Amino acid sequence: MSSAEITGQPTDPQPRRRLSRQDRHRQLLDVAWQIVRDEGTEALTLGRLSERAGVTKPVVYDHFETRPGLLAALYREFDARQTAVMDAALAASQPSLADRATVIATSYVDCVLLQGREIPGVIAALAGSPELERIKREYEAAFIEKCRIALSPFTGAGTIAAAGLWAMLGAAEALSYAAASGDITAVEAKNELFETIVAMVARSMGGGTHPDQLRNTAGLASR
Repeated sequence: MSSAEITGQPTDPQPRRRLSRQDRHRQLLDVAWQIVRDEGTEALTLGRLSERAGVTKPVVYDHFETRPGLLAALYREFDARQTAVMDAALAASQPSLADRATVIATSYVDCVLLQGREIPGVIAALAGSPELERIKREYEAAFIEKCRIALSPFTGAGTIAAAGLWAMLGAAEALSYAAASGDITAVEAKNELFETIVAMVARSMGGGTHPDQLRNTAGLASR
């Protein structure tokens, strides 16, 4: 009979491993996304995160300091994932308007769907703080500039107006969130965003070019 059996004390042959700072940060972000998914963005506080993650509050505060800091970290992670997906797809695409428009539409919608319904709540929460709103606008501006560069070769001598690019971003957000909520399908969201992008480029050419002259939707509906 072992000493543990004699004393009635439980055995623990594998002590809990102390996580590195990087691994702990990853764990906290994963738990934060889960809280937003399960309970909503309003429930995401540093105290609630410490409870769900099974760590003390000082550990959470050491990583994020404030709730806005945590929200900013979630948004940065979402943006980094979206940027990586889009950059890889653009690099692999053919130099045609149809391919570039497909990449933009598909990568944006797919990234929102991958993150799920929680990302609209996080983005909405960013509007509650001037600092967070500034971060959001900086990332939006970077996305718009990336789209402008990708699509400019197809405008001839014309240029894509900033208003058109911001309208495209608004459509991308609305369509993606509608797909995430189940109001429309992912295919419908991608196709409508594709059409929006092609129409924007057609207007930018300035020569009365009809979108039908630029459109080549082969394969889009199946993505």
